[in-house]
Amino acid sequence: MSLLSRLLSRRPDSRDAVRPLWHRIVEIARETHWYSDCGVADTVPGRFDAVTLVMALVMLRMERDKAHDDALITPSVRLTELFVDDMDGQLRQSGLGDLVVGKHMGRLMSVLGGRIGALREGLAQDDGVLAEVLARNVTLVAAADRAQLVAEVRRLHAQVDALSDVDLLAGRIAR
Repeated sequence: MSLLSRLLSRRPDSRDAVRPLWHRIVEIARETHWYSDCGVADTVPGRFDAVTLVMALVMLRMERDKAHDDALITPSVRLTELFVDDMDGQLRQSGLGDLVVGKHMGRLMSVLGGRIGALREGLAQDDGVLAEVLARNVTLVAAADRAQLVAEVRRLHAQVDALSDVDLLAGRIAR
């Protein structure tokens, strides 16, 4: 939704309900322990990988109960829209023009989808398999502590998975 349409619209933005969750995802991805302790590269690609890692864990939680309750389907769509808007803005800020932003966005969405699938499978396996999944899907420094990264991902996954729908949507993910 453009700024002008938001200013002139009388309806609230349908994404406002998940905005606290989006902001919390970004906050978590920016926490220094991912970079200092776990070895995620403190670069633009590494930071993108951290955001998509946290986003994927949240999306896995949102899809978990879809067979029983579809209360999180619409919020997951709205959360994805916020991700797209943010990444679109980041690409434009980096100097990409209209002609190539769409192509890049398609790739970024493909990356997010691939990470969700890879984490879904990796989290169901032992730590060695999860470490390999993370090594393929996260930009790491040479001296990355893969065991620490696995432990942090499992900790965050368990924490997000234990949240109620209300707490999840409110972004009440503790450190």
